[in-house]
Amino acid sequence: MAGPGEHTIASNRRAFYEYAIVERFEAGIALQGTEVKSLRAGQVSLNEAYAQERDGEVWLVGASIEPYARGTTGNHQPRRERKLLLHGREIERIHQRTAERGFTLIPLRLYFKGGRAKVELALARGKDVHDKRSTVSERDARREMDRAVKERARGE
Repeated sequence: MAGPGEHTIASNRRAFYEYAIVERFEAGIALQGTEVKSLRAGQVSLNEAYAQERDGEVWLVGASIEPYARGTTGNHQPRRERKLLLHGREIERIHQRTAERGFTLIPLRLYFKGGRAKVELALARGKDVHDKRSTVSERDARREMDRAVKERARGE
């Protein structure tokens, strides 16, 4: 969740349904000028995005930052790969865990923190169909309990 001084731009809600989150990382993101303006306008999608470790660097792949509406010919490519800025020990940890079978690195949300664009990454393991069903049933049960508490509070 967003802390003080953070402004969430986009979140990958589908990730919580598709994956079991094991570990989280905060990474900076190397952007071009018009990309920052598009982020401030909320023109971003993380739906098909994932992160990949290559040659000691981590890259965000598949994230779509729409071209800035008032941009010129120097506008950015919407789906280009973007370098993520992490500490060396974090990159090494990511490399070790993604080498294990079943782990992947996915972006959970994109946000501004102290005026800088950040990405919350998660080491995640894909869920089975059974796990997805249990997630849905837990969510429905939680909603039902919240409704019952709300109705009881209203009745008193």
